[in-house]
Amino acid sequence: MPIYNKLVRDLIPQVIEENGKTCSIRVLEQGDHLEEIKVKMQEEALEFLEAASPKEAVEELADIFSTYSYTNVRRAL
Repeated sequence: MPIYNKLVRDLIPQVIEENGKTCSIRVLEQGDHLEEIKVKMQEEALEFLEAASPKEAVEELADIFSTYSYTNVRRAL
């Protein structure tokens, strides 16, 4: 089984299991969120820069916005 070690959202583990596959997850400690969000934002920004079409670029911008929105929600807690 591949190991990704990635921050996930949108019920991704449930989607994986609904497709008949398995995954393991861990819930981050409060102090770990910011560092993982930074990694996720870098990943999304790189994918945006490498987008081969305007459609792909827009999809990556949507991911960046979603990550940004999540960051703001976490700060509010």
